Amino acid sequence: MAAIGADPLLPQPILDTARLRLRPLRPGDLAVITKLANDPDISDRTAAIPHPYKPYHAEYWLTNSRAERERGEAVTYAIALKDSDEFIGGVSLTLMSGAERSILLGYWLGRDYWRLGYATEAVRRALHFIFTDLDRVSAYALVLPGNEASLGVLDKLGFEPCGIENLPAEERCRPAFGRRVARADFLAAQPVKRTLFVVAAALIDGDGRVLLAQRPEGKALAGLWEFPGGKVSEGETPEAALVRELKEELGISVRPSCLAPFAFASHTYPDFHLLMPLYLCRVWEGEPHGHEGQALAWVRPTRLHDFAMPPADVPLVAQLRAML
Repeated sequence: MAAIGADPLLPQPILDTARLRLRPLRPGDLAVITKLANDPDISDRTAAIPHPYKPYHAEYWLTNSRAERERGEAVTYAIALKDSDEFIGGVSLTLMSGAERSILLGYWLGRDYWRLGYATEAVRRALHFIFTDLDRVSAYALVLPGNEASLGVLDKLGFEPCGIENLPAEERCRPAFGRRVARADFLAAQPVKRTLFVVAAALIDGDGRVLLAQRPEGKALAGLWEFPGGKVSEGETPEAALVRELKEELGISVRPSCLAPFAFASHTYPDFHLLMPLYLCRVWEGEPHGHEGQALAWVRPTRLHDFAMPPADVPLVAQLRAML
Protein backbone atom coordinates (compact mmCIF):
# COMPACT_ATOMS: atom_id res chain seq x y z
CA MET A 1 0.00 0.00 0.00
CA ALA A 2 2.36 2.68 -1.28
CA ALA A 3 1.78 6.08 0.19
CA ILE A 4 3.64 8.68 -1.82
CA GLY A 5 2.16 10.69 -4.66
CA ALA A 6 2.97 14.37 -4.81
CA ASP A 7 0.50 17.17 -5.51
CA PRO A 8 1.05 20.94 -5.32
CA LEU A 9 0.91 22.51 -1.84
CA LEU A 10 -2.08 20.88 -0.20
CA PRO A 11 -4.79 23.02 1.39
CA GLN A 12 -5.05 22.96 5.17
CA PRO A 13 -8.10 24.91 6.33
CA ILE A 14 -9.14 24.74 9.96
CA LEU A 15 -11.77 22.02 10.40
CA ASP A 16 -14.31 22.36 13.21
CA THR A 17 -16.70 19.85 14.75
CA ALA A 18 -19.10 20.24 17.65
CA ARG A 19 -16.32 19.75 20.23
CA LEU A 20 -13.05 19.71 18.31
CA ARG A 21 -10.87 21.82 16.05
CA LEU A 22 -8.49 20.25 13.55
CA ARG A 23 -5.70 22.77 12.93
CA PRO A 24 -2.01 22.81 11.95
CA LEU A 25 0.58 21.71 14.50
CA ARG A 26 2.31 24.55 16.36
CA PRO A 27 5.59 24.87 18.27
CA GLY A 28 3.50 25.57 21.38
CA ASP A 29 2.10 22.03 21.14
CA LEU A 30 5.47 20.30 21.50
CA ALA A 31 5.47 19.83 25.29
CA VAL A 32 1.94 18.42 25.31
CA ILE A 33 2.68 16.16 22.33
CA THR A 34 5.69 14.73 24.16
CA LYS A 35 3.69 14.17 27.34
CA LEU A 36 0.74 12.46 25.64
CA ALA A 37 2.74 10.39 23.14
CA ASN A 38 5.19 9.09 25.77
CA ASP A 39 2.83 6.26 26.68
CA PRO A 40 3.58 2.57 25.95
CA ASP A 41 -0.09 1.87 25.22
CA ILE A 42 -0.08 4.50 22.47
CA SER A 43 3.16 3.13 21.04
CA ASP A 44 1.67 -0.38 21.02
CA ARG A 45 -1.38 0.84 19.08
CA THR A 46 0.41 2.94 16.44
CA ALA A 47 2.96 2.14 13.77
CA ALA A 48 5.22 5.18 13.99
CA ILE A 49 5.16 6.43 17.61
CA PRO A 50 8.15 5.02 19.54
CA HIS A 51 8.50 4.50 23.26
CA PRO A 52 10.01 6.26 25.05
CA TYR A 53 8.89 9.38 23.18
CA LYS A 54 11.34 12.26 23.60
CA PRO A 55 11.06 16.01 22.85
CA TYR A 56 13.14 15.59 19.69
CA HIS A 57 10.54 13.14 18.37
CA ALA A 58 7.86 15.83 18.68
CA GLU A 59 10.13 18.42 17.04
CA TYR A 60 10.78 16.04 14.14
CA TRP A 61 7.04 15.39 13.72
CA LEU A 62 6.37 19.13 13.50
CA THR A 63 9.14 19.90 11.00
CA ASN A 64 8.55 16.78 8.91
CA SER A 65 4.81 17.38 8.67
CA ARG A 66 5.46 20.89 7.35
CA ALA A 67 7.97 19.56 4.82
CA GLU A 68 5.55 16.85 3.64
CA ARG A 69 2.84 19.43 3.03
CA GLU A 70 5.25 21.70 1.14
CA ARG A 71 6.19 18.73 -1.07
CA GLY A 72 2.51 18.00 -1.70
CA GLU A 73 2.70 14.58 -0.02
CA ALA A 74 0.62 14.84 3.15
CA VAL A 75 -1.36 17.06 5.51
CA THR A 76 -1.05 16.64 9.29
CA TYR A 77 -3.60 18.09 11.69
CA ALA A 78 -3.51 18.60 15.43
CA ILE A 79 -6.72 17.50 17.13
CA ALA A 80 -7.56 20.19 19.69
CA LEU A 81 -10.47 20.84 22.03
CA LYS A 82 -12.46 23.65 20.45
CA ASP A 83 -13.15 25.50 23.71
CA SER A 84 -9.55 25.60 24.97
CA ASP A 85 -7.46 24.86 21.83
CA GLU A 86 -5.65 22.21 23.92
CA PHE A 87 -3.80 19.58 21.86
CA ILE A 88 -5.18 16.07 22.42
CA GLY A 89 -4.00 14.08 19.38
CA GLY A 90 -3.24 14.08 15.68
CA VAL A 91 -4.56 13.10 12.24
CA SER A 92 -2.35 12.50 9.20
CA LEU A 93 -3.58 12.38 5.59
CA THR A 94 -1.00 10.97 3.17
CA LEU A 95 -1.50 10.87 -0.59
CA MET A 96 -1.21 7.36 -2.02
CA SER A 97 0.43 6.47 -5.33
CA GLY A 98 -1.44 4.71 -8.09
CA ALA A 99 -4.36 5.40 -10.40
CA GLU A 100 -6.96 5.58 -7.62
CA ARG A 101 -7.03 9.01 -5.97
CA SER A 102 -6.73 7.81 -2.38
CA ILE A 103 -5.56 8.94 1.04
CA LEU A 104 -3.92 6.90 3.80
CA LEU A 105 -5.41 8.12 7.08
CA GLY A 106 -3.75 7.78 10.47
CA TYR A 107 -4.76 9.15 13.86
CA TRP A 108 -4.07 8.95 17.57
CA LEU A 109 -5.37 10.45 20.83
CA GLY A 110 -3.83 10.88 24.26
CA ARG A 111 -5.04 8.24 26.72
CA ASP A 112 -7.11 10.75 28.76
CA TYR A 113 -9.27 11.35 25.68
CA TRP A 114 -10.12 7.74 24.82
CA ARG A 115 -13.70 6.42 24.92
CA LEU A 116 -15.24 9.91 24.68
CA GLY A 117 -16.19 9.78 21.00
CA TYR A 118 -13.41 12.18 20.00
CA ALA A 119 -11.74 9.78 17.54
CA THR A 120 -14.98 9.19 15.63
CA GLU A 121 -15.71 12.93 15.59
CA ALA A 122 -12.24 13.84 14.31
CA VAL A 123 -12.02 11.09 11.69
CA ARG A 124 -15.50 11.84 10.36
CA ARG A 125 -14.51 15.50 9.87
CA ALA A 126 -11.24 14.46 8.24
CA LEU A 127 -13.14 12.22 5.81
CA HIS A 128 -15.40 15.10 4.80
CA PHE A 129 -12.25 17.10 4.04
CA ILE A 130 -10.69 14.20 2.11
CA PHE A 131 -13.72 13.63 -0.08
CA THR A 132 -14.79 17.25 -0.68
CA ASP A 133 -11.79 19.60 -0.38
CA LEU A 134 -9.12 17.12 -1.54
CA ASP A 135 -11.47 15.43 -4.04
CA ARG A 136 -10.26 11.89 -3.27
CA VAL A 137 -12.25 8.80 -4.20
CA SER A 138 -11.31 6.59 -1.25
CA ALA A 139 -9.54 6.53 2.09
CA TYR A 140 -7.48 3.74 3.65
CA ALA A 141 -6.40 3.07 7.22
CA LEU A 142 -4.12 0.51 8.86
CA VAL A 143 -4.88 -0.89 12.31
CA LEU A 144 -2.49 -2.97 14.41
CA PRO A 145 -3.75 -6.22 15.96
CA GLY A 146 -5.30 -5.66 19.38
CA ASN A 147 -6.49 -2.13 18.66
CA GLU A 148 -10.17 -3.01 18.77
CA ALA A 149 -11.22 0.55 19.63
CA SER A 150 -9.73 1.88 16.39
CA LEU A 151 -11.38 -0.88 14.38
CA GLY A 152 -14.67 0.12 16.00
CA VAL A 153 -14.20 3.76 14.94
CA LEU A 154 -13.52 2.75 11.34
CA ASP A 155 -16.40 0.28 11.24
CA LYS A 156 -18.75 2.99 12.51
CA LEU A 157 -17.66 5.28 9.66
CA GLY A 158 -18.18 2.68 6.93
CA PHE A 159 -14.66 1.29 6.44
CA GLU A 160 -14.51 -2.29 5.19
CA PRO A 161 -11.70 -4.89 5.38
CA CYS A 162 -9.25 -4.84 2.47
CA GLY A 163 -6.56 -7.31 3.52
CA ILE A 164 -3.51 -7.41 5.79
CA GLU A 165 -0.56 -5.10 5.18
CA ASN A 166 2.99 -5.70 6.36
CA LEU A 167 4.37 -2.44 7.70
CA PRO A 168 7.92 -1.48 6.62
CA ALA A 169 10.89 -2.16 8.86
CA GLU A 170 11.22 1.46 9.97
CA GLU A 171 7.72 1.11 11.40
CA ARG A 172 8.68 -2.01 13.35
CA CYS A 173 7.78 -4.52 10.62
CA ARG A 174 4.38 -5.44 12.05
CA PRO A 175 1.31 -6.74 10.24
CA ALA A 176 -1.72 -4.46 10.18
CA PHE A 177 -5.34 -4.84 9.17
CA GLY A 178 -6.25 -2.75 6.13
CA ARG A 179 -9.55 -0.87 5.97
CA ARG A 180 -11.02 1.14 3.08
CA VAL A 181 -14.03 3.41 2.54
CA ALA A 182 -15.16 4.83 -0.81
CA ARG A 183 -16.28 8.44 -1.15
CA ALA A 184 -19.68 7.52 -2.59
CA ASP A 185 -20.42 5.10 0.25
CA PHE A 186 -19.31 7.49 2.99
CA LEU A 187 -21.23 10.50 1.67
CA ALA A 188 -24.35 8.44 0.99
CA ALA A 189 -24.40 7.32 4.63
CA GLN A 190 -24.29 10.88 6.00
CA PRO A 191 -27.51 12.67 7.00
CA VAL A 192 -29.05 14.93 4.37
CA LYS A 193 -27.70 18.43 4.96
CA ARG A 194 -29.68 21.63 4.89
CA THR A 195 -28.54 24.32 2.47
CA LEU A 196 -27.49 27.62 4.01
CA PHE A 197 -27.60 30.61 1.65
CA VAL A 198 -25.35 33.48 2.72
CA VAL A 199 -23.88 36.47 0.93
CA ALA A 200 -20.61 38.36 1.44
CA ALA A 201 -18.73 41.42 0.21
CA ALA A 202 -15.10 42.18 -0.52
CA LEU A 203 -14.95 45.84 0.51
CA ILE A 204 -11.98 47.45 -1.27
CA ASP A 205 -10.65 50.82 -0.12
CA GLY A 206 -8.78 53.47 -2.10
CA ASP A 207 -5.44 51.81 -1.33
CA GLY A 208 -6.60 48.46 -2.72
CA ARG A 209 -6.92 46.85 0.70
CA VAL A 210 -9.67 44.35 1.50
CA LEU A 211 -11.70 44.38 4.72
CA LEU A 212 -11.82 41.18 6.77
CA ALA A 213 -13.91 40.61 9.90
CA GLN A 214 -13.01 38.15 12.66
CA ARG A 215 -15.80 35.92 13.89
CA PRO A 216 -16.37 36.66 17.61
CA GLU A 217 -16.34 34.18 20.47
CA GLY A 218 -19.57 32.27 20.89
CA LYS A 219 -20.18 31.87 17.15
CA ALA A 220 -19.33 28.90 14.96
CA LEU A 221 -15.79 29.14 13.54
CA ALA A 222 -14.90 31.72 16.20
CA GLY A 223 -11.56 33.41 15.64
CA LEU A 224 -11.48 32.90 11.87
CA TRP A 225 -11.44 35.83 9.45
CA GLU A 226 -14.06 36.22 6.75
CA PHE A 227 -15.55 38.58 4.20
CA PRO A 228 -18.36 40.58 5.88
CA GLY A 229 -21.91 39.48 5.16
CA GLY A 230 -24.54 37.12 6.47
CA LYS A 231 -27.61 35.01 5.85
CA VAL A 232 -30.14 35.70 3.11
CA SER A 233 -33.63 35.77 4.63
CA GLU A 234 -36.62 34.21 2.91
CA GLY A 235 -37.92 36.51 0.19
CA GLU A 236 -34.72 38.61 0.06
CA THR A 237 -32.52 39.07 -2.96
CA PRO A 238 -28.78 38.54 -2.34
CA GLU A 239 -28.14 42.24 -2.92
CA ALA A 240 -30.83 43.34 -0.47
CA ALA A 241 -29.53 40.91 2.15
CA LEU A 242 -25.98 42.19 1.73
CA VAL A 243 -27.04 45.84 2.02
CA ARG A 244 -28.87 44.96 5.24
CA GLU A 245 -26.04 42.87 6.70
CA LEU A 246 -23.38 45.51 6.01
CA LYS A 247 -25.52 48.11 7.77
CA GLU A 248 -26.12 45.84 10.78
CA GLU A 249 -22.57 44.48 11.07
CA LEU A 250 -20.44 47.46 10.03
CA GLY A 251 -22.71 50.49 10.17
CA ILE A 252 -22.12 51.43 6.53
CA SER A 253 -24.66 52.23 3.83
CA VAL A 254 -24.30 50.57 0.44
CA ARG A 255 -26.44 50.95 -2.66
CA PRO A 256 -27.31 47.74 -4.53
CA SER A 257 -25.94 49.34 -7.71
CA CYS A 258 -22.50 49.51 -6.02
CA LEU A 259 -22.35 45.72 -5.58
CA ALA A 260 -20.65 43.85 -8.43
CA PRO A 261 -21.04 40.02 -8.52
CA PHE A 262 -17.56 38.48 -8.49
CA ALA A 263 -17.38 34.82 -7.45
CA PHE A 264 -19.37 32.00 -5.87
CA ALA A 265 -18.50 29.55 -3.10
CA SER A 266 -20.16 26.17 -2.62
CA HIS A 267 -18.83 24.19 0.34
CA THR A 268 -20.01 21.20 2.36
CA TYR A 269 -19.60 21.54 6.13
CA PRO A 270 -20.37 18.63 8.49
CA ASP A 271 -23.91 19.84 9.28
CA PHE A 272 -24.92 21.90 6.23
CA HIS A 273 -24.02 22.91 2.69
CA LEU A 274 -23.12 26.56 2.22
CA LEU A 275 -23.79 28.61 -0.91
CA MET A 276 -22.20 32.06 -0.90
CA PRO A 277 -21.95 34.64 -3.69
CA LEU A 278 -19.18 37.20 -3.16
CA TYR A 279 -19.66 40.78 -4.36
CA LEU A 280 -17.07 43.49 -4.88
CA CYS A 281 -17.78 46.90 -3.38
CA ARG A 282 -15.63 50.03 -3.69
CA VAL A 283 -18.18 52.72 -2.77
CA TRP A 284 -20.08 53.05 0.52
CA GLU A 285 -21.07 55.69 3.04
CA GLY A 286 -19.72 55.71 6.60
CA GLU A 287 -16.68 54.24 8.35
CA PRO A 288 -16.80 50.46 8.95
CA HIS A 289 -16.91 49.50 12.64
CA GLY A 290 -17.52 46.10 14.24
CA HIS A 291 -21.05 46.59 15.59
CA GLU A 292 -21.28 42.95 16.75
CA GLY A 293 -18.00 42.81 18.67
CA GLN A 294 -15.95 41.55 15.74
CA ALA A 295 -12.42 42.75 15.05
CA LEU A 296 -11.76 44.28 11.62
CA ALA A 297 -8.61 44.37 9.51
CA TRP A 298 -7.77 46.12 6.25
CA VAL A 299 -5.50 43.65 4.44
CA ARG A 300 -3.30 43.91 1.38
CA PRO A 301 -4.25 41.29 -1.24
CA THR A 302 -0.80 39.68 -0.96
CA ARG A 303 -1.37 39.11 2.77
CA LEU A 304 -4.86 37.61 2.64
CA HIS A 305 -3.42 34.09 2.93
CA ASP A 306 -1.86 35.06 6.29
CA PHE A 307 -5.32 35.16 7.87
CA ALA A 308 -7.00 31.89 8.90
CA MET A 309 -10.37 31.76 7.15
CA PRO A 310 -13.35 29.38 6.97
CA PRO A 311 -12.92 26.70 4.27
CA ALA A 312 -15.62 28.26 2.07
CA ASP A 313 -13.75 31.59 1.92
CA VAL A 314 -10.31 30.18 1.12
CA PRO A 315 -10.80 29.49 -2.64
CA LEU A 316 -12.12 33.03 -3.10
CA VAL A 317 -8.84 34.53 -1.90
CA ALA A 318 -6.83 33.33 -4.90
CA GLN A 319 -9.43 34.73 -7.30
CA LEU A 320 -9.47 38.04 -5.45
CA ARG A 321 -5.67 38.33 -5.43
CA ALA A 322 -5.53 37.63 -9.17
CA MET A 323 -8.08 40.35 -9.84
CA LEU A 324 -6.49 42.98 -7.57
